[in-house]
Amino acid sequence: MNENNHSASTPTETTHFGFKTVAKEEKQQLVANVFHSVAGKYDLMNDLLSFGIHRIWKRFTIDCSGVRRGQKVLDLAGGTGDFTAKFSRIVGETGEVVLADINSSMLEVGREKLRNLGVVGNVNYVQANAECLPFGDNTFDCIVISFGLRNVTDKDKALRSMYRVLKPGGRLLVLEFSKPIIEPISQAYNFYSFNILPQIGQAVVNDGDSYRYLAESIRMHPKQDELKKMMETAGFESVNYYNLTAGIVALHRGYKF
Repeated sequence: MNENNHSASTPTETTHFGFKTVAKEEKQQLVANVFHSVAGKYDLMNDLLSFGIHRIWKRFTIDCSGVRRGQKVLDLAGGTGDFTAKFSRIVGETGEVVLADINSSMLEVGREKLRNLGVVGNVNYVQANAECLPFGDNTFDCIVISFGLRNVTDKDKALRSMYRVLKPGGRLLVLEFSKPIIEPISQAYNFYSFNILPQIGQAVVNDGDSYRYLAESIRMHPKQDELKKMMETAGFESVNYYNLTAGIVALHRGYKF
């Protein structure tokens, strides 16, 4: 028997799509399908599913950003542009905010929403993959990625890409679902995530599967200390995190020096 016949094929690299194991090259399209499905009612579902608390998490993130007038901000995986709207006012006419998202449907909803709010002039829109950002080195003073990192196929590669496009002295803020630090809250949160959340998704957007994926993707996302180490490995310094709502959400912040 010719032993060379057994070494001809290369094993397919796999990753997680929720609790499923899929080929890496498949995940991006699977995630895209989720957000094409929910884009039109994304803001409504955020309010329903978080009972409006996501607005408090985002306000805290802005307070921690240190963004000032005249600076350049990247709202990555920015979806419908909540952060873009706020940062546009902060950076003013001499600054710039780039709303970037890999999903064309989310980006279009965000563009229409911001134009209706009168947010024009200092905002640009870019369809971009976080793993290979189409910007030059040392471009942004601040990058915010909110509830998007867990959907990225190669998180380490994405973090390195974010580090590259930050200016020295710039900072990255990652707002993401995380691991509750109080056990009774963790148990209640698990029940809500897997039993109630998909039912609301089915009732409101006729898509329970996408919100079942949401619950599963949260469980597969790195916990607080693990994400902190990933950011440090990518080059970020002075990395810390804040547990919000007992750790249901965490805000990680790191600097490029």
